[in-house]
Amino acid sequence: MKIHRMLCFGRNDESGNAALVVEDSALNEPERLNFAQQQDASASVFVEANAAGEMELDYYYPHSRSPLCLHATLAASAVFFERHPERDAVRYVTSMRRQPLEIERIGQQIFVGMSAQPCPSLTSDVAETAELLGVDSADLMRPPQVASVGSAKLLVEVADQSVLAALRPDLTGIANWSRKHGISGMYAYCRVDEGVYAGRNFNHLEPRFEDAATGVAAGALALSLERSLTLLQGDALGQPCTLIARYADGVVQIGGRAVRRAI
Repeated sequence: MKIHRMLCFGRNDESGNAALVVEDSALNEPERLNFAQQQDASASVFVEANAAGEMELDYYYPHSRSPLCLHATLAASAVFFERHPERDAVRYVTSMRRQPLEIERIGQQIFVGMSAQPCPSLTSDVAETAELLGVDSADLMRPPQVASVGSAKLLVEVADQSVLAALRPDLTGIANWSRKHGISGMYAYCRVDEGVYAGRNFNHLEPRFEDAATGVAAGALALSLERSLTLLQGDALGQPCTLIARYADGVVQIGGRAVRRAI
């Protein structure tokens, strides 16, 4: 079994969201989840060729298997491009839903292309959402929206960066709410400048596993706002990250950097 540790979406070589890329693994699904639970990384991705000869990505957070994780996809793609410097593109499919992912390398950035995906129909309750995030309803700027590029997020706009930084969410409550509605957590965000937003993702059960960067949320937000954008995340965690979302006619590319780190 080969294991690669990568930092993804970081603004510098010392920051980013950690992901483990695992190759040549004989682990089954329960063993893979157990492996992910024992790692100091927010996600692990297992890379293997399937029966059709496609390169397949199987994602695990410490608390569950996931249909899609973009920073882990970025990590797997970076390992591929290290091994094949002559290549500037690669295609993967996801293990759970057979979703195609088109990867493109442009300079130091890697972009993951995908289209809008079906997501649960949901009429969100502003008061319930505010309570789960630990804020007043007046701090929410609009009714929360659901969007998905493969892992549906509830997108919650808050008033400003001070409100965003002060959030103390009920993580167990959010996990139970997510399970009930078929949603992959809540993503709180605010506008910083024209085309620039800051955000925090709440999808894990422990505060120490808060994402420094959440690519599926960047994609969902670009779909919801129907625009290209820059998303800032991870500053309060000491892991400043920048995610670039390119939007055009319901198709999104999410891009950023990925660098290798010692296991």
